Amino acid sequence: MKAKIGVGVIGFGTVGTGAAKILLDNAAIIRRRVGVPVELVRVADLDVTTDRGIRLPQGVLTTDARQVLDDPSIDIVLELIGGYDAAKKLILEAIARGKHVVTANKALLAVHGEEIFEAASRQGVDVGFEASVGGGIPVIRALTEGLAANTILSIYGIINGTSNYILSRMTREGHGFQEVLAEAQKAGYAEADPTFDVAGVDSAHKLAIMVNLAYGTPVNVKEVFTEGITKLTPLDIMYAKEFGYTIKLLGIAKFLGGDRDGEVEARVHPTMIPAASPIAQVEGVYNAIQLVGDAVGDIVLYGQGAGSMPTGSAVVSDVINLARNILKGASGRVPPASFQRDQRRPLRIRPMEEIDSLYYLRFMVLDRPGVLSQIAGVLGQQGISISSVLQKGRKDGQTVPVVIMTHTATERAVQASLREIDRMAFISEPTTLIRVEGQDG
Repeated sequence: MKAKIGVGVIGFGTVGTGAAKILLDNAAIIRRRVGVPVELVRVADLDVTTDRGIRLPQGVLTTDARQVLDDPSIDIVLELIGGYDAAKKLILEAIARGKHVVTANKALLAVHGEEIFEAASRQGVDVGFEASVGGGIPVIRALTEGLAANTILSIYGIINGTSNYILSRMTREGHGFQEVLAEAQKAGYAEADPTFDVAGVDSAHKLAIMVNLAYGTPVNVKEVFTEGITKLTPLDIMYAKEFGYTIKLLGIAKFLGGDRDGEVEARVHPTMIPAASPIAQVEGVYNAIQLVGDAVGDIVLYGQGAGSMPTGSAVVSDVINLARNILKGASGRVPPASFQRDQRRPLRIRPMEEIDSLYYLRFMVLDRPGVLSQIAGVLGQQGISISSVLQKGRKDGQTVPVVIMTHTATERAVQASLREIDRMAFISEPTTLIRVEGQDG
């Protein structure tokens, strides 16, 4: 048996600092869980002068990532620099040298995960990526091991803390998107460039990873329909409350059909969900992922989706898991993509225009007779049935909102209706559409 497990870290930013601190501060309990010491051998970063609030042992910190890759005493490499090209190169080189890898890099895995998993399989090493989705929430291990007996029927995820913080503030205080975004940036809850977060891209990367694991299918992240929160207004949030809903940015996946000929929905967009549902209660920067299995039923995983220590916790959990495997000579016991490679099969990702949903539609119209009947007529021609209508504050000849909730309809039909309605003379601005998840009453 090896006398110890050596760990090297590349990237000493927020997550790298958290992981290093946990490895050092919790070294005793980690040793008890693994059976031998797990030693932090090297930490590489271009910036070695900034105080991270952590004291590393003498000689551990370096500016040269090659010292991590070249050190034969390092068994596990933590890639925590983020990004695509440099991170991919480092991971593939570590794998080629027979080192196991842990990464928190959801964007890289969503785009290049298949190549990385294949390289690891060929080389007989493992790749851990618990921290790539949900920060400290153990959703990756839930999908690959804890729920392995289930067909995952659906996934609903609040998987971006920045967007959830902004929507929570907008819902609670009635402020507009730009105002709350500026406050979130000032408070450090949003990046200077928040595009990946508020445009839904970050959530799409995470959803692509979960779909890959849940359904054993390669996922091209470009096939994940992605819509952000930038166009949401306090007016729509107010109407959602009146209908008994809360608006959240959700990553949604659903399994449709049989094992061999099934399809998968995979989409990210603002969604109205029943205000009484557990996931609607999730506030601030917290994440929550609701998984529905055919055997287990509903499970909700909730916790901090980002941050130095929560994400570092997930990274070190992978280190412990890999260290145990190394000591038992059991690398590859759990396939990185959950399914055995020869049992994975491509499933069709259902195009967005084919999905069925309930819809909230807000029309800004000139208040005059016959407007509602014309809108209803166009919807009816597309086979769209109206569930309820809300119109407030009639002002003859002025612009007023008319809100319609539909019964289940197809996206293609709804979009075709809106293209026609939005060309009508009484429509003053493009119609707002928000998809609704709930019971069709």
